[in-house]
Amino acid sequence: MIIPERVTRDCFSISTMTDMQRLLAALDVFARTPDKASLDEANSWLQDFQHSPDAWSTCNLLLNSSDAPPAARLFAAQTFRTKVTYDLSQVDPPNLPTLRDTLLAALQKYTAGPRTIIVQLSLALAGLAMQFPAWENAVQTMINTFGVNPATVPVLLQFLTLLPEEVHTNSKIPMTDYEWRDRVTKLLTENSKQVLDLLSMYMQAPGVTIDVQNESFHCLRSWLMSGEVGTMELTESPLLGFAFEALASEKLFDAAVDVICELIHETQEIDDNMPIIELLVPRVIALRPLLASRGDDPDSIRGYARIFAEAGETYRMLIIQHPETFFPIVEAIGECSAYPDLDIVPITFPFWDRLAQVIGKKTSVSPLFQQAYRSVMLVIINHLKFPPDSTPLLGQEADDFRGFRHVMGDTLKDCCEVLETESCLLTTYGMIADALSRNLSWQEVEAPLFALRSIGGRVDPNDSVAVPKIMDLIPSLPDHPRVRYAAILIISRYTEWLNKHPAYIPAQLQYISAGFEATDREVVAAAGQALKYLCQDCKEHLVDVLPTLHTFLNTTGSRLCQDDKIQIYEAIAFVISAMPMDKAAESLRTFALDLLAYVHKVASSSHVASESDLGPVCDALESLEVMLNIIRSFGEQLPAACQNTCKDIWDIFDLLLSKYCKDENTAERACRVLRFGLGLFDEAVLPIAASVIARMSFSFEASGFSSYLWIGGKIIAQFGDSEDMELRGAFKELYERSTQKVVELLSIESAHRIPGGK
Repeated sequence: MIIPERVTRDCFSISTMTDMQRLLAALDVFARTPDKASLDEANSWLQDFQHSPDAWSTCNLLLNSSDAPPAARLFAAQTFRTKVTYDLSQVDPPNLPTLRDTLLAALQKYTAGPRTIIVQLSLALAGLAMQFPAWENAVQTMINTFGVNPATVPVLLQFLTLLPEEVHTNSKIPMTDYEWRDRVTKLLTENSKQVLDLLSMYMQAPGVTIDVQNESFHCLRSWLMSGEVGTMELTESPLLGFAFEALASEKLFDAAVDVICELIHETQEIDDNMPIIELLVPRVIALRPLLASRGDDPDSIRGYARIFAEAGETYRMLIIQHPETFFPIVEAIGECSAYPDLDIVPITFPFWDRLAQVIGKKTSVSPLFQQAYRSVMLVIINHLKFPPDSTPLLGQEADDFRGFRHVMGDTLKDCCEVLETESCLLTTYGMIADALSRNLSWQEVEAPLFALRSIGGRVDPNDSVAVPKIMDLIPSLPDHPRVRYAAILIISRYTEWLNKHPAYIPAQLQYISAGFEATDREVVAAAGQALKYLCQDCKEHLVDVLPTLHTFLNTTGSRLCQDDKIQIYEAIAFVISAMPMDKAAESLRTFALDLLAYVHKVASSSHVASESDLGPVCDALESLEVMLNIIRSFGEQLPAACQNTCKDIWDIFDLLLSKYCKDENTAERACRVLRFGLGLFDEAVLPIAASVIARMSFSFEASGFSSYLWIGGKIIAQFGDSEDMELRGAFKELYERSTQKVVELLSIESAHRIPGGK
């Protein structure tokens, strides 16, 4: 083998043998379980070796050595592929034919496998053919070398399958656009007819094996995807018929489905492809009876679903324009949507979405499509049902199903696009009412409730027909955790409608409030979410409820987890934001003092607080933070209720941080509240600004937590132009102390290793 000129005529030189020994040693590291340092060292050496000129000869020796380990031979094949892509410049042009012959010889040696080596050598040859214009008949060379002997035909098909993919996707090969287009023409375009004829011959050759037929289909799909085999060319080939006939073979089924789907996809330019569409569609429609006859085989149904869905998406405009011809495709997709295997059903969802987008733009909808989407809606709601209590879903399976329900909910929105939301609401409401009247299982009630929640975003806030029925129904629903959870979340989705119909708020608020008493954790969380959205969208109507919420927090609130409390405080803040300023300030003061009471108790205690003591302190501060985040400010003029509270509140924070400034969670929570406090009190902060700056300075010096500098910076930005000498002195002291602390930190750690905290 003649590769780089620097390699001696004896390619199995001492240098090559040494490299091979080192290579084997490096690869052996990965076969064991050494430390990370050894792995990194071996990996680094292998990467350097791959790009060295000596790698050509060493890898050739490995590939031809019957004693080399399988991993070493695979690495050698991979290295050839890598070097052809990145390092072909190491080979002098006169030696390129020798490199080609070396790769061909290696591929001939491995015609029996392993497949991984065949793939890498085929990719290397494809990359070489791209960069070696003098090899004009590369495809014909491969056909002559591997296409005659039945034993080597799979190798040829592997190469022909990979060639279009490598040509069109390997952007690392150093070529100009002009060179690339020229090689595409020579390697692919000018050989497409020959490849089609070759595949046709192999498909029907006497004694042809299933493996060769499968490889032929894979190859055909590759050339279709690259655009080098035109759809019209395929109509003139027996391969189209072979693909549909192969659906009857269990072993050829998947490959045939891939080809048919790709062929349909390639006909998306409808006007240019009508002749082949006229051939394809009758064949596709003829598959529909197989959905019933092979219904007990999910793998077959999955394949048919892919074909029908691809045809539906590609020909959706034709379906609308010519339903008399194309509507059977819609019916077949509907059958696939109704299939009980929920791994198959999603294949149809993109079709319903895209078809609905087209139909939704039309002024009128054909009854055919209305009925199709009505059927789909009922099918989806049926799929939404949880399994019977006797066979519950557990663990990951339960999580997957819940996630999938939300995906199905998107298809229900597509149904609303075609059927109008009010019609969907009434149909779903009817299913719930029927299930209640017949005393059916909770699953029969919960599934349509989930559907109502899913389409809540489509509800017209002015609806006066369907939504009132739903709201009247909710309080009478069975007291089952899953039903209550679904119903509460419906309320959270319909809050804009409730804002326009405030007479319904009391009943729904009572239903939400009862949810906080539930023993089921998810129901309580749903109640918190619903209350938050109800107060956000209906805040003007809930001002009178604020005292009730205050009482609720002081009684039931202690039993709630922090996440649920946060949502309640958010709800309260939304209501406060809708109140007149003086009343809003008084209400905020009431809730804030409740929260700060525990903070003051812990801060003023002579007992050193434990982590369990500081946890509720941080929770209280977080609750205050979310309220301030929503209310933000009362404007330039503080209401009377806030006039004297700034210093009182700061005294609590000052006491807390003087004792617990080194607790990271406490520091973070306190500083976040202080940030919002600066915005709320504005100029009223000025009398205590020097004290705040001093506390931030001492706290940063003691802890190194950057949140203290953050607050210090905010105060400087807000009052930096003040002439107050005490404040300016505090600024100077903050600068000096923080600088000294940063220098101290940098002497211990490099800057990039110091986190935002320390």
